[in-house]
Amino acid sequence: MSTTSSNGLLLTSMSGRHDDMEAGSARTDHSDHEELEHDPDDPFDLDNTKNASAASLRRWRQAALVLNASRRFRYTLDLNKEEHYENRRRMIRAHAQVIRAALLFKLAGEQQIGAFGSSSSTTPATSAGNFDIDLEKLVSMTRNQNMSNLQQLGGVKGVAEKLKSNLEQGIEEDEKEVTDRKNAFGSNTYPKKKGKSFYMFLWEAWQDLTLIILIIAAVTSLALGIKTEGLKEGWLDGGSIAFAVLLVIMVTAVSDYRQSLQFQNLNDEKRNIQLEVMRGGRTVKISIYDVVVGDVIPLRIGDQVPADGVLISGHSLAIDESSMTGESKIVNKDQKSPFLMSGCKVADGVGSMLVTGVGINTEWGLLMASISEDTGEETPLQVRLNGLATFIGIVGLTVALVVLVALLVRYFTGTSQDSNGATQFIKGTTSISDIVDDCVKIFTIAVTIVVVAVPEGLPLAVTLTLAYSMRKMMADKALVRRLSACETMGSATTICSDKTGTLTLNQMTVVETYAGGSKMDVADNPSGLHPKLVALISEGVAQNTTGNIFHPKDGGEVEISGSPTEKAILSWAYKLGMKFDTIRSESAIIHAFPFNSEKKRGGVAVLRGDSEVFIHWKGAAEIVLACCTQFMDSSGTLQPIDNQKEFFRLAIDAMAKNSLRCVAIACRTQELNKVPKEQEDLDKWDLPEDELTLLAIVGIKDPCRPGVREAVRICTSAGVKVRMVTGDNLQTAKAIALECGILSSDTEAVEPTIIEGKVFRTEVAKESSDIIILDDNFASVVKVVRWGRSVYANIQKFIQFQLTVNVAALIINVVAAMSSGDVPLKAVQLLWVNLIMDTLGALALATEPPTDHLMHRTPVGRREPLITNIMWRNLLVQSLYQVAVLLVLNFAGLSVLGLKQDSDHAHAVEVKNTMIFNAFVMCQIFNEFNARKPDEMNVFSGVTKNPLFIAIVGVTFVLQILIVTFLGEFAHTVPLSWQLWLASIVIGLVR
Repeated sequence: MSTTSSNGLLLTSMSGRHDDMEAGSARTDHSDHEELEHDPDDPFDLDNTKNASAASLRRWRQAALVLNASRRFRYTLDLNKEEHYENRRRMIRAHAQVIRAALLFKLAGEQQIGAFGSSSSTTPATSAGNFDIDLEKLVSMTRNQNMSNLQQLGGVKGVAEKLKSNLEQGIEEDEKEVTDRKNAFGSNTYPKKKGKSFYMFLWEAWQDLTLIILIIAAVTSLALGIKTEGLKEGWLDGGSIAFAVLLVIMVTAVSDYRQSLQFQNLNDEKRNIQLEVMRGGRTVKISIYDVVVGDVIPLRIGDQVPADGVLISGHSLAIDESSMTGESKIVNKDQKSPFLMSGCKVADGVGSMLVTGVGINTEWGLLMASISEDTGEETPLQVRLNGLATFIGIVGLTVALVVLVALLVRYFTGTSQDSNGATQFIKGTTSISDIVDDCVKIFTIAVTIVVVAVPEGLPLAVTLTLAYSMRKMMADKALVRRLSACETMGSATTICSDKTGTLTLNQMTVVETYAGGSKMDVADNPSGLHPKLVALISEGVAQNTTGNIFHPKDGGEVEISGSPTEKAILSWAYKLGMKFDTIRSESAIIHAFPFNSEKKRGGVAVLRGDSEVFIHWKGAAEIVLACCTQFMDSSGTLQPIDNQKEFFRLAIDAMAKNSLRCVAIACRTQELNKVPKEQEDLDKWDLPEDELTLLAIVGIKDPCRPGVREAVRICTSAGVKVRMVTGDNLQTAKAIALECGILSSDTEAVEPTIIEGKVFRTEVAKESSDIIILDDNFASVVKVVRWGRSVYANIQKFIQFQLTVNVAALIINVVAAMSSGDVPLKAVQLLWVNLIMDTLGALALATEPPTDHLMHRTPVGRREPLITNIMWRNLLVQSLYQVAVLLVLNFAGLSVLGLKQDSDHAHAVEVKNTMIFNAFVMCQIFNEFNARKPDEMNVFSGVTKNPLFIAIVGVTFVLQILIVTFLGEFAHTVPLSWQLWLASIVIGLVR
């Protein structure tokens, strides 16, 4: 059972995605069978945050009083902006639909189909560069899905000729050719909206209500100070507060700006999809940005249509156009509906397309150019932390109000004294200007307590650690498509992995062959087979494939492309003597049934000449064998299979137990008069799959990846169950699972430890996934889980660190204010502590790298509290220590520090308060070390592996020395002796 967030986290690898025999992708299961049913519209339902509606999120934010909402939610989804983007999408979609509707209405009224708009005249096409078709007419035809224009151009073949492209070979694989096409028709990119400038982040940072209040207080204090004490001395109080506020604003803006740039880079990486195109007759992988008009692109289940285009050929091709039309309807594509829109997904079938529009000349390009991707995704952890921050903020606000009232009461009752021991307020004697000045100082102290109490660093810490993890996971070959996946991966209790390429090396070769009724001595030696049998096998392999064989013009080594299984079978047949290009030119496919993970087989109907039709099937050996009634022996004679069926079954079982994937090849003839004549009937024709003739059974070997067994062991010890998803024979799956360590014995080989491929779907899973494993290695999945746990652990570290500071700062100021009418920690000092706590502390703790210790824990459940018992223990003990030491210094500091007899009482008090401030900051610096290892004794272990942490602690320490030693009155401090410095450091170390 899984106890993790059910927000649909899916993790997949890149292997096995193109019509392979596998049916599963590496993914993380987040189902929880014991959970109660949830209301999808409930804004407080933390289990349904992945696709939560804007209305639900808006209700959640309006459900509680949130202090400084604009700053608090600066790392979350901008709901107003999202609503604007959705309206823009609807407008573009509506615009396209209106154009299409108008065109259809116009064509319906025409008596004669015209060439380009006119029913009686032909408008000659103007060329674009060296091509025979005008860019505007080409784009207009595709965008408006104008069949009339397509027919006038001679169909897809005519368009290809005008674009100087070959429907089978594609364009020439030449850099100049690609450049010419980009110059003539544009590149497959679109102008991206500029991100927010640094000045916008500055503007947003100072929108914080408490900072605005502090600025007003600083200006008031500055004006009153200059008026009463003169410019030389009077600017210090107000100026120091103003400087500290500006420093906080600057640091916040810089941090936000850096995160914005980082997310922008990550988004660029996510959009840079790699795909296959045909160029010069060979299949090559290129970036989606390098697709040009004229390219021929194969389409398979799960692919994104990379540009606008026209269907060349397809079998059962179904496209999900919801991203463009807004309707979740699957549209079938054929010669009657051949237009394909960029940005849509292939839901089923196979096909190939001719690119006719790229980049800004497509609807998708227009849509993407008109919006900018919002990186403010609201993750489940952010939802929980925003609630925690709101609660703590309300507590801090209450405490600040209590302090404000207490200080004002003490002031106006004449019980508060200044640093020299004189009564601050004497009725009828104290001037109005002094009263205002003192009240402003009191109000400033209260507001500063709010600044310290409100843990605005929590959302920042989440963003920092998620961004850091995303960047590091990319280095570990894991592309994060969804931000929340980083954190939820740490709670995964089950990993479902496909077999091919993830648990295995994805280096498939045919190592055993049964053909002619017996096992061949050498798997790819045709000497013992009749030429007729070899010819049928060659035709079945060459025509019933989505792969390709390319012969370089310079006579170099043959290049075989396709899925791993296809490549292995093509290579085997090529060694048997298959003439790939010759076979495909001498016969034609009239209908195809693409490989289906449910039926585990795929077939084609091939027309030879004008009179002969052969139907070839290829698929899972046990499935195809069950459809066979005869086999072809080594002499080329057809024999009944009844007496041999058990022999073939045993052969399949034997190969499967040796971890071989078993694929059978079979065929049958079909009378021409039983083949539908009309294309519409042909498209609906179900290929006959009975009375087949077995031609061959091959066993394909794919060795286990080195290190997989150890990776599985780590997952198991970490409380994460590993399950293998495969479309293979269960015997093959069992053998691989035993080899990888997923199973310890044969008795465990039952569901749900092994799940047959029909339970899962492969190919579309990649586009639904949140994290893509780029190197197809299961060991990378373990790294992803480790990073996910690191995210959660780092957030907990920061929570412990910040709450300790909050508790200590609040208690010391409240107790001091209630008892003496003054606070030892001044406004500018608390702002410096706030900077250490919110920004530098978040940066130091959020970038802690993961350790092996994380994999010794069990997964964290959805409902487990953020603050664990161990954290409460640390928090309370450390807070009590700080409070005790600081209160002793506050009330007995003059005696403890030997300042009781100082003739200058005001100076003695300043030294005492500076000592309190210095000791408090030292406690926070060393508290960062404690927070690194909440449940370990040695808090310094591994600290050298995080140079950023050391740098931040070092910088904080140096800045503290500068503040106390050189800034003097500016920071309400006085220089301390080396003995007091040492004492401050010792106090920090002891804690």
